[in-house]
Amino acid sequence: MDGDTSGLDARIWQAVIAGLFIGLGWFVNGWLNRRAADALKREKLRDMHRAIYAEIGVYIANIWDGDAMERYADEMTQRMSDDADFVPLIPREQGDAIFSALIPDVHVLPRQTIDPIVAFYTQQRAISTLVEDMRGDAFRAMSQDRRIAMYRDYIEMKKQALEFGRFANAVIDAYGKGGVDAAESVTRDFNSPAEDPSGRSPGSV
Repeated sequence: MDGDTSGLDARIWQAVIAGLFIGLGWFVNGWLNRRAADALKREKLRDMHRAIYAEIGVYIANIWDGDAMERYADEMTQRMSDDADFVPLIPREQGDAIFSALIPDVHVLPRQTIDPIVAFYTQQRAISTLVEDMRGDAFRAMSQDRRIAMYRDYIEMKKQALEFGRFANAVIDAYGKGGVDAAESVTRDFNSPAEDPSGRSPGSV
């Protein structure tokens, strides 16, 4: 009986050890899979940030700067005032092809960057809608005073898009270099009132 019991105990221990090895294998395999998935997600995030940063950067470069845009607007509205029949040609917005393609994966973006990115592209699409209105027959049928007011709104929206774009790219850049803390630091600086005699904050137009 003792010999039979010893054999049974040995088989039990073999089964226990085999089970432990199988369980350990599952654990290690799961850990490796999660690690690979995390690495893939980080790589995808970097690629998305690079692509969006580049697209916003092109928009910023094409939009000049707020002061230059204001001077151009003054010249254009003066021309409109001088000639009641003059209607400016407003170019269509062409700056969200990359972001549109990435929308299905936008959940990959962290909270720190997704908010300013979405703010920029939302503003850009609002401008696109306004531009289409300004290119239509209804705009041409308006009085020149109303067209001038609408054109001024268009310029102000473009200036705001410029600020949103600069902010979004600053946060993306900070996140890439220093992670969450660096990105949140940029956001705090942007939202904090600057020591400026005019009382304007860094995020004001």
